[in-house]
Amino acid sequence: MLSVNIICIGKIKEKYWTDAITEYKKRLGAFCKFSIIELDEEKTFNNPNSSQIGAILNAEGKRIINALSKNSYVIPMCIEGKQLSSVELSEKLNDVSLGYSTIDFIIGGSWGLSGEVKSKSNFKLSMSKMTFPHQMARVVLTEQIYRAFEIMNNGKYHK
Repeated sequence: MLSVNIICIGKIKEKYWTDAITEYKKRLGAFCKFSIIELDEEKTFNNPNSSQIGAILNAEGKRIINALSKNSYVIPMCIEGKQLSSVELSEKLNDVSLGYSTIDFIIGGSWGLSGEVKSKSNFKLSMSKMTFPHQMARVVLTEQIYRAFEIMNNGKYHK
């Protein structure tokens, strides 16, 4: 069975976000082994300078790289990534599942992702040109992964 992970920086505290993720995680159990791996967020100074931001990105990046599954297909969420429709994402995941047993999606911290993390990617994905709170991005990504599997399996969820 395919394993799909979301590796992300920080924890979700609001119940409405965790409830939504829990529901989609439960639904995804029919299609894949799904996990969310939450990594510690680096402490941020008020108004950090560029070298402090670089240090934050590097520290978080090392934790992300250490959390990647061995031989996984790595998809970081990046503003410069490619935007896909739900159907295109489904096709992408289907294609990837033919050659990989694990897909790791990555959501960085509030400053984004380090260049080192991005260099490990197989495919950079962008949700939108708009900016979302990380908690919302996690919910939307989880829902879209579920929708992708429903599309692959001709489910009724996607209309």
